[in-house]
Amino acid sequence: MATVLVASNRGPVSYVLGEDGSLDTRRGGGGLVSGLSAVSSQDSVWVCAALGEGDREAVRRGIGEPGVRMLDIDPDVYADAYNGIANSVLWFLHHHLYDVPREPVYDAEFRRRWESYRAYNRAFAEALAGAADEGAAVLVQDYHLALVPGQLRELRPDLRIAHFTHTPWASPEYLRMLPDDIREELLWGMLGADELGFHTTAWAEAFAAGADVTGTGTRVAVHPLGVDAEELRALAYRPAVDERLAELRAEVGDRKTIVRVDRTELSKNILRGLLAYRELLTAHPEWRGRVVHLASAYPSRQDLEVYRSYTSAVAELAEEINAEFGTEDWTPVLVSVKDDFTRSLAAYRLADVALVNPVRDGMNLVAKEIPVVSEEGCALVLSREAGAYEELGEDALTVNPFDVSATAEALHAALTMPPSERADRTKRLATASTALPPQRWFLNQLEALRGPA
Repeated sequence: MATVLVASNRGPVSYVLGEDGSLDTRRGGGGLVSGLSAVSSQDSVWVCAALGEGDREAVRRGIGEPGVRMLDIDPDVYADAYNGIANSVLWFLHHHLYDVPREPVYDAEFRRRWESYRAYNRAFAEALAGAADEGAAVLVQDYHLALVPGQLRELRPDLRIAHFTHTPWASPEYLRMLPDDIREELLWGMLGADELGFHTTAWAEAFAAGADVTGTGTRVAVHPLGVDAEELRALAYRPAVDERLAELRAEVGDRKTIVRVDRTELSKNILRGLLAYRELLTAHPEWRGRVVHLASAYPSRQDLEVYRSYTSAVAELAEEINAEFGTEDWTPVLVSVKDDFTRSLAAYRLADVALVNPVRDGMNLVAKEIPVVSEEGCALVLSREAGAYEELGEDALTVNPFDVSATAEALHAALTMPPSERADRTKRLATASTALPPQRWFLNQLEALRGPA
């Protein structure tokens, strides 16, 4: 039995099934892994889902890591819960992404998928209830598991339960798009927790505005996840990154760089970022041949058609800009659509300007990472709708993410910022970005949960 339990869709380890039947173990990182390392492995359990055939085979063979319990949920139930509800409904709600004249449509198929989402959450609640010691602390992660606190509270009222939402939380107006009974169930699930955590005051207030927390015993708290400066710099200055940096320097030459690193996620606003760069080159022709846009756009959720279409549109627009402005010795946009963390870290170090312009984002750690490792200091162009804006807005050039012209002018201001001002801003951005590194972020929540009710 465990005294500290974590629940998340993705766990700290995954398995890849080889053609010969062997299982290759892949280990993840991040704030939860770092935080849980501060707790004795004998006292902790991490409950997660089997995500692929390798994970499911490991469960069938009884192979696993100490302190990790992987749930082999029926693949059809998992697909309905993960893609059908979590990523196609809750993600769109919380990020305000719906094309309202056409979406959402909450019909019989939606309700069938919601039953799968409920069953998926129930599997986690039952696993946690069975593994938790009396009065144990349970930290449930993200929108995939929004029903778990309520379900677990019914099974084990003795437990101390926290839930942390890594996305934004939908405005009350958006939340009311859900059918009334589904919205009430979603809020019932969340309010089963002793503490609900969010990255920013804005998202915490959005939740409180759409839910009556009075008399529930649920606290709403803000824990803004930061960056582990020492770990990030160690990663960014490995020999492999040095090699990739040399390659990028050869491509860029002595030109200025505008860097962005994102998944091709609809909320990241990559297309408007490219349109702003094109307008920069149009409105300020002096930058032609003198700046390169290094854009890393990692494919995301390619099993959903809307994401495949968006990824294609990003690549096509980059090609259009290069065709319109490029010369024999200058490629305006160097876009990478491969998941290449080494290249991203090299681009971080090379960045003169960082462009982070999401339409809505829970936090956005890229905005915090680039100032920590950029070699010459960088000017940050930051959307006011990013969670990171709450901490970094004072020292960033902030923009309305829908205003392409204003974003183009912010890029121009960033490129022309005096070196001394850029260095001072970068120093303050890095200090703010590292204020609550992952391990401290996790332990703060654990200590709050174990404290007086």
